[in-house]
Amino acid sequence: MPNTENSERTEAMTNDHVMILGVGNILFTDEGFGVRVVEELERRYSFPGNVSIVDGGVLGVSLLGVMSEADQLIVVDVIRNKGVPGDLYRLEGEAIPERIRAKNSLHQIDFLEALTLCQAMEKVPEAVILGVEPEDILTLSTELTETTKKRMEDVIRMVFSELDRLGITYCDKGKDDHVPRNPI
Repeated sequence: MPNTENSERTEAMTNDHVMILGVGNILFTDEGFGVRVVEELERRYSFPGNVSIVDGGVLGVSLLGVMSEADQLIVVDVIRNKGVPGDLYRLEGEAIPERIRAKNSLHQIDFLEALTLCQAMEKVPEAVILGVEPEDILTLSTELTETTKKRMEDVIRMVFSELDRLGITYCDKGKDDHVPRNPI
């Protein structure tokens, strides 16, 4: 007998507005990692209409209106967690504020405030933050370090795992543009 509760939840999640939000400052080496990941996602992949890819930069609280539109929020950023540069992280629930405060980055504090302010609007998206331990967020450069650059594909796969969990389809622009989606 099929589990109707799970199939109804999957159907509801498939119709949810899913936002993939990259945050960070592209002028400070690895600090721009989240933005670079969403640029790559947008360049290489196609997503259904209920998925939006957003370059949030360092807008922080200014993202409140945009974030409140989402039912599901996948945030990509660097996460300072006292680990080894290149370590990958997936944060959700109560782990989010603890790790963001540890980052000591103004855009992250503003982002946390925006997520908290969504509660006042009674529209708090279910959020998960995916990220990498940065090597350098202080050097003025638009280039990522080799350490974080090497982890970009891994974080993209983490984003896809979240989309799979939500029942969202996507395709590679270079390979699937001319393949029928429902061949009969």
